[in-house]
Amino acid sequence: MSNEASDRLKENAEKIMGMWEKRARDEVGASTHQNSLVLQDSLPLYLNQLVDELSNRIVRTPARITADEVESTRIGKLHGHERAGYADYSMTHLIFEYHLLRQVIFQVLEEEAPLGVQDRDIIIASIEQAVNDAATQFSETLRDIQELFMVTLTHDLRNPINVVKMGTQLTLRRLETGDSHRDVATRMLSAINRLDSMIQNLLDASRLRAGQSLKIEFEECDFEMLVQEVVNDLRFAYGERFIVVSDPAIRTFCSRKEIRRVIENLAINAVKYGAPSTPITLTLQQTQTQVSLTIHNEGNPIAIDAQSILFQQFRRTICAQEQTGWGLGLFLAKSIIEAHKGTLAVESAEGKGTSFIITLLKVIV
Repeated sequence: MSNEASDRLKENAEKIMGMWEKRARDEVGASTHQNSLVLQDSLPLYLNQLVDELSNRIVRTPARITADEVESTRIGKLHGHERAGYADYSMTHLIFEYHLLRQVIFQVLEEEAPLGVQDRDIIIASIEQAVNDAATQFSETLRDIQELFMVTLTHDLRNPINVVKMGTQLTLRRLETGDSHRDVATRMLSAINRLDSMIQNLLDASRLRAGQSLKIEFEECDFEMLVQEVVNDLRFAYGERFIVVSDPAIRTFCSRKEIRRVIENLAINAVKYGAPSTPITLTLQQTQTQVSLTIHNEGNPIAIDAQSILFQQFRRTICAQEQTGWGLGLFLAKSIIEAHKGTLAVESAEGKGTSFIITLLKVIV
């Protein structure tokens, strides 16, 4: 390593940036609409950092090395953050920019004489690290932008959906039994409820992906009564297929709203994927410390390999590919139950159907 490479880089920094910008505009389509200052972004800062890395005038104490690494990472992340904010830029564009920069740096610095092996290694290692830092930050920033967009969009959709929902409910109440329009209104309300549920699932999934916890308010509740309420509503839409079997006086601490969501999700899944016209049984049991709800349907079992991805977000088993939704229902159901310090498991086998088992803590009297 010599000061010659460092000095040459410092003297030619503007030339390098000019050559790089020309190549970027010619070869990186996303750069077309950016002005010079925006396009160059943090790359001049990076070249200054590289000047220091090539210099032997600076004493490389452990503290200095650590400080240089922190600054280098900061500059790379700054570039990645800025690029993620432009709709035209992809990860490929970002990485290609650094490839162009490396080519231009070597072209300029080796116009008069080849660089030493150590100097070349320093430049290559520095650019590779800068690419990694920029790409990591690009991904993180893009994810944050997408999450913010999703949360904003889904939040804004709730208001008009609620207006339509309330209007449909009011219309349904005023229609006489047997009126041909009543069936239409019922189907409309069912569709609105599904849409509202999908939007709520997106909101909750976004919160969980952002590291936030679900907002849950606990209260003592009569578990059997809660299940009966859900089943009565489901019978309105899906008919008399639901059977409730319960031990007496089952009570737990839970969020009625969130546990209701879980039960509805699992019961509707039983309708979707179970054998048609067969019973769907909801069995409530209790031990000295726990209460459980088993939702069972007849039909083809869930394959063992498919069971391993059931509770992952945005994943669907092969038999579920044609169903509507985001693939978030079981992921959120498991998240809700775990937030209650409970468990959600599945059992499925040929000839035995499929059971989802919810286990929660019991209220000790």
